[in-house]
Amino acid sequence: MTSPDRFQLVSDFELAGDQPRAIQELTEGLIRGDDAQVLLGVTGSGKTFTMAHVIQKVNRPTLVMVHNKTLAAQLYQEFRRFFPHNAVEYFVSYYDYYQPEAYMPATDSYIDKEAIINEEIDRMRLSATRSLFERRDVIIVASVSCIYGLGAPEAYYGMMLPLERGQRLERDKILRKLVEIQYERNDHEFGRGTFRVRGDIIEVYPSYEESALRIELFGDEIDALSTFDPLTGKVLRRHDRTSVYPKSHFVMPRTKTLQAVETIKAELTERLKDLESNGQVLEAQRLHQRTMFDLEMMKEIGYCHGIENYSRHLSGRAPGEAPPTLLDYLPDDALVIVDESHQTTPQIRGMYFGDRSRKEVLVSYGFRLPSALDNRPLNFEEWEQRMNQLVFVSATPGPYELKRAGGVVVEQIIRPTGLIDPPLEVRPVKGQVDNLLEEIRLRAAKRERVLVTTLTKRMAEDLTQYYHELGVRVRYLHSDIDTLERVQILRDLRLGEFDVLVGINLLREGLDLPEVSLVAILDADKEGFLRSGGSLIQTVGRAARNVNGRAILYADRMTKSMQFAMDETDRRRTVQAAYNEEHGITPQSIIRHIDEVMSSVYERDYMTVPTLADERATFRTQAELDTHLARLESEMKAAASNLQFEKAADLRDTLRRLRNPNLVKAS
Repeated sequence: MTSPDRFQLVSDFELAGDQPRAIQELTEGLIRGDDAQVLLGVTGSGKTFTMAHVIQKVNRPTLVMVHNKTLAAQLYQEFRRFFPHNAVEYFVSYYDYYQPEAYMPATDSYIDKEAIINEEIDRMRLSATRSLFERRDVIIVASVSCIYGLGAPEAYYGMMLPLERGQRLERDKILRKLVEIQYERNDHEFGRGTFRVRGDIIEVYPSYEESALRIELFGDEIDALSTFDPLTGKVLRRHDRTSVYPKSHFVMPRTKTLQAVETIKAELTERLKDLESNGQVLEAQRLHQRTMFDLEMMKEIGYCHGIENYSRHLSGRAPGEAPPTLLDYLPDDALVIVDESHQTTPQIRGMYFGDRSRKEVLVSYGFRLPSALDNRPLNFEEWEQRMNQLVFVSATPGPYELKRAGGVVVEQIIRPTGLIDPPLEVRPVKGQVDNLLEEIRLRAAKRERVLVTTLTKRMAEDLTQYYHELGVRVRYLHSDIDTLERVQILRDLRLGEFDVLVGINLLREGLDLPEVSLVAILDADKEGFLRSGGSLIQTVGRAARNVNGRAILYADRMTKSMQFAMDETDRRRTVQAAYNEEHGITPQSIIRHIDEVMSSVYERDYMTVPTLADERATFRTQAELDTHLARLESEMKAAASNLQFEKAADLRDTLRRLRNPNLVKAS
């Protein structure tokens, strides 16, 4: 086992290619105190493995930022495999469904906030901040939602309940403190965020744990502390000391809540004067009614619907001051890695403006006080100020990352498999559809796959229809297809159910498919986001996992973006070929089991439900069935905690069927 605060990397992989040099250069830069560095790593070069080694060497708490939940889940699983003895945490938006509050003046339509919270992800968010307080060997993989407002760390950590064996603490004081940090007493249904009392025994189910805590009292003294399985009651471990953290990040002492009520009233008075002086009587009445209702709720129960809109008052911030976020929970020496930085950085930059434009309408029409504008994500400058040391990771880093790093780039362009970037060929636009048809038939004969990218949805549809009528096994991938169907299409492509996939934006994650040997880019000379130099390199990279990989750009003129992509690809190919020759490496296609590429939270085929007869044993007694159900429920929770949501869903469905009262038992 590792010492409590040391990272210990566990892997069967050995460093290869550019990885040792990249790790050394990045580590030296971090030790030297470089503000920012760029790791330019091509597809398939093992960037995550490099990141893991750098984290182990510098041995500092690390935040890994990515641009969406899906990629965050992938990286979280990889880092957990690399660091099984350390705290690898997951911090993304906890909404399964989210409809933000909005008002549309043109139709006089108000849309109230609607949300469905994923309890498991909420637990993992709380676990992340708990780990940051208790230890330093922490890696948090987060989406850009980590720059949204969170409760202040001073209030969150300041309100935790420390417990120690032998400590004198009255039973009623413990109960009052648990209520103050938002835990609810429920002696019948014991779940996350609740506690129950049985004589001198208090049992708490922390919102950030999968196990529960038992506090045994002897009079006014804590006699024993133990963690137990809430399902079976089995004691898992005993403690000399522990702490109970608040149920939510948005927790506030009652005195501060009452202070906030007064400052909100003062702001309301001023705002009502402004609205009435502008003749907005209806808006003033609406704002007064809504705000006073919220204030009554806050005084009575300490909470109201949409309380986050009053966060500036609750935290005592000045108007316009940045809200506390996950970044404020990080220690001063934390390392921040921005993965897929060419997409993540622009997303960080844009989040503030999108949020503000929606809320300004709500404020203007009397649905919210102006202070609601301060319940927001960080703007880009505020995000920059909170960064200690940055490592940007991308196959195509953008201008901002390169400038921030002073133009210094650490390259990782040698793949462990010896694969070389696919060559690029330019062909004329005239006759591109029929020319591509010949290439498709050549690939199909060799059981290889083809990706085709077009500029418009209409063109993609027409092309798919045309090829289909000519007998080509082709399908079309577009934004209207939901995640499950998209998963099935990608899986069918790998299985050989069809040969050609047509799309508009094939840059999305999950398209690194080893069977693809040709990427065709139609109208490559039409400048735009999907035909920029970086986008072209990323798209061409979809063929980089096959030894026969190549790309065809159909264009009538050479654009700057095309020239950049071709020059950069040629440079990489030269370096890669020289390395292979020097080390006697023969490039090999990546061989991957079909299910393996689908093993992340969004890419496993879990739409096939087994029959009840296949999944059920015959139970002789109710006790046997109950034992089996308890085991399945435990497996379901374990799968969910490992982000294996598809497996968890399967187990949940199995539990529902087995709990059916019509289940026939053997006599």
